Parts: sequence; structure tokens; C-alpha cells
Amino acid sequence: MQNRYNNYLRRQMKDPVFTRVTKNTLIVGVSLVVVGIAGLLYVTNSQARFHAAPPASAPSPGTAASGVFTYDSTKKYIYLTFDDGPQLGTVTCFNLCRAEAVKASFFMVGLHANLKSDGREIVNMIRSAYPRVTLANHSFSHANNQYLKFYHHSEQAAADMFQAQQSLQVPYLIARLPGNRAWVRQGEVKATSLARPLARLLDSAGYNVIGWDLEWDFNRKSARPVQSSVTLAREVDSAFIKKNTHIPNHLVILTHDRMFRRPGDSDSLAKFIRILKQHPDYVFETVDHYPGLKKLRP
Repeated sequence: MQNRYNNYLRRQMKDPVFTRVTKNTLIVGVSLVVVGIAGLLYVTNSQARFHAAPPASAPSPGTAASGVFTYDSTKKYIYLTFDDGPQLGTVTCFNLCRAEAVKASFFMVGLHANLKSDGREIVNMIRSAYPRVTLANHSFSHANNQYLKFYHHSEQAAADMFQAQQSLQVPYLIARLPGNRAWVRQGEVKATSLARPLARLLDSAGYNVIGWDLEWDFNRKSARPVQSSVTLAREVDSAFIKKNTHIPNHLVILTHDRMFRRPGDSDSLAKFIRILKQHPDYVFETVDHYPGLKKLRP
């Protein structure tokens, strides 16, 4: 798994957007390892430190642009989420959602922001575009794709999540675990036995952890979407009809930024969004408005 992840990073870095990565990046990388170790000590020395708030500011929790957020009981809410950015495809997804006037959420990886030459710029763009899009935490290392090792060392994994929160300046304590669909909300910790220790640590730190109800699958070699836009739209309809969602009338869709870096695949994303927009009962929202979250403190 480690070799595959390293090969993936090498392929990404061969792209023109990575041509400006220099020896300075290696220095940054070494610095980040030091920060990670410090973060682990930070976590283990005092339980109270779990409750340290991220530095970035954000709108007041539970609010929308025009006041207190309320749900329309006649509507069905769709939370379109993109994982693993910033990478190739992130800006395409952002621009497409903006052009289609739909809300979306981007779960980003701290390491990817540091490796990509324009990664910090992209993260800042996503963060500043609230409330149209929301920036959320998807770990610092993405477990280096060594999930068993990551989850078997829960305190180190928590430090990794906290490092991403600080590094990316994520506005709210909203996260998604790497390679795992755990849920943590007010009064709820739902996770596999493997991920439960980390989920509980994040719960004690005030985090909300967002899983997903439906995934737009992709080919692991080519990173291209598996389902067609029409097929996925039908899966959305079916999930609502059969009540196959974590919360009734609220559906979280998982996708990955890199799936849409090619024009033909980004067209599929646009078509999918347009199909859903035609349904009079569907509303796109950001994950900070998902029901039952703990109080979102900036």
C-alpha cells in the first residue's frame, strides 16, 4: 500500500502544476514531521488539549447567510462532498459547482496542500468561498494509505487530524476519516471497532465526523468515474425512496477531486448536478448544516 501511495504522489508531481516543487519542499516536509511529533506530544500530555480550537475564523455555527438555518420538511437535502484535495481536479470541481450554483464541501489533506505547488492557494480559495462551499478536515497524511497502522495508533492518528486542522486552517471542527465512513455527531459515535478509538478521541475534542451514504466509485488505476451520471442520479433517487440514508431526507455523496480532472469526466459531474437540480424537492447544502452536529465552534 505504501508503494502504491508513493507511486501516486510521484505521478501527481510529474504534472506541470508540480514543476515548481524544489528542495525547499523537502525542507518543509522535514519541518512537518517535526510538527507532527510535537503534535503527538501535544495530545498525550493533557486531555484538555483535545479541546484546542483551530485558529481560523468562520461564520457563527448553525447560521446561513440570511439568519438561523432551518430545514424545509418538504425538501430532501444533498451534501455533495469531494475528498483528498487539493489535487488535480479540485479547481475544476470548485468552478463547476460555482457555475451550477450548487453548494459543496471539500475534505482536504494537509500533505497534499504542501506537495502541490498551488495547494495553499487552492485551500485559501475554498476556505474564503463560504457559504457556497465548506472546507473540512480529511487528515494530514491520509494515513499514508496504511489504514491498519493508522487506526491501531489512535493517539498518533488524532495528532494527525489536529495537525491538518491547524495546517489547513479549517474553520470548523468537521472531519472525515481517511478510508473510513465513521460518524460522530451530538450523542453519536458510529464507527467500526478499528476506527472507534480515534472516533472517540475526536468526539472528546468536539469534532463532528461525517461519513457518507452514497459513493461515486472510481477506477483505482485511472481515477475515472465508474457509474454514469444518469446511473448515479438514479441511485440518489433510490436512496431517498428506500430511506437508505444515515438521516432521513439527508444524503451525503462521496466523490474525489481527481475523478474530474479530465474534460469528459467533469462533463459527467456537470450532467449529474443538472439532473438533480431538475428535481423540485432536492436541495444542495454544505456539511456544516448536516443535522445533529455538535455546536460548531470556530
